[in-house]
Amino acid sequence: MNTYPIKLTYHVRSYSFGERLIPEMLGKQSAPDGVVAETWEVSDYRDARATVTNGEYAGRSLHDLVEEFPEELVGQGWSGPHFPLLEKFLDASHMLPVHLHPDDETARAKHGEPHGKSEAWHILWAAEGATILAGIKEGFSRDDLFEAFKAEDYDAVMPRREIRTGDTVYVPGGVLHTFGPDTLIFEVQQTSDLGQFVMPTDLYNNRLSDEEWDANINATLDELKTDFMPHPNPGLVVEDGTNRRVLCCAGPYFALERWTLTVPHEEPSRPRRCMTLSNVGGPVEIEHEGGVERLDRAESCVLPAAIGELRIVPDDETSLVVCYVPDLGRDVISPLRETGYSDEEIRSLGEVGI
Repeated sequence: MNTYPIKLTYHVRSYSFGERLIPEMLGKQSAPDGVVAETWEVSDYRDARATVTNGEYAGRSLHDLVEEFPEELVGQGWSGPHFPLLEKFLDASHMLPVHLHPDDETARAKHGEPHGKSEAWHILWAAEGATILAGIKEGFSRDDLFEAFKAEDYDAVMPRREIRTGDTVYVPGGVLHTFGPDTLIFEVQQTSDLGQFVMPTDLYNNRLSDEEWDANINATLDELKTDFMPHPNPGLVVEDGTNRRVLCCAGPYFALERWTLTVPHEEPSRPRRCMTLSNVGGPVEIEHEGGVERLDRAESCVLPAAIGELRIVPDDETSLVVCYVPDLGRDVISPLRETGYSDEEIRSLGEVGI
């Protein structure tokens, strides 16, 4: 594989919870007119598969490259049906539907798909007083939950927590959740779009029949998990010199970091895993063995596992959201313990297995 930073087309979803935060606040000037609720920045999912826009592989799909170069692109020893990460910018100008996504076991048994959808939300901007609802309070039966959902009284059964810019919320498959209004996030997730909803309208605010609504609530309750309570987390600072690196969340399917760069950053060769960069600050140049690629604000790219050493050079100060599929022991637990964090602090990042 000829390795270089791979830039991709993005897919737009115009769900009713969105407005224009992605082009107007984040600065994604190429976004179309009208509602831009989500831009899928890195996607190998079914009808939303991204196409390469730069370099030798321009015009080919990300899926093609995954099939032809699984280890060079994704990581040594990796194999799978598609690129393992799906990443998006998401505008929650209005409240999202109250919903969940299945875990792996449910996705395979009930939906015939290879895995479910754990996800995390990194808060790029939240208005003062913005909140999330995530998880289920203790002590409620299935009938109690059904009645609360029919009454649209979600606060009765779900904890509400305030979020701030820079927080991250890790949400495993099977956990009921919503957020908004007045929130702009970066979301990383497993490559899936399965979901169950308990609200009386669909994603485009069309009213459902009572029969459809009841069926949706029951399907959600069938898949509901109550053994994890998501919390907003400011992350754990790994480096805090001229440049700053914060490990925001981690689990078996993805890790998310936030880098703030004011001087060039040297990134070593990591042949066991690829990385994605999403730029939420000023422009950067990515210097690699084969040349230089520029990444502007609100753009994303995939850095193949085999790309070798990199140098990321900001024009001025910039901020990057960095995602990868971690080896939890090597990439998360050991370096955080070496930095001095307790196991309890490390566990707060998501599902790290300690």
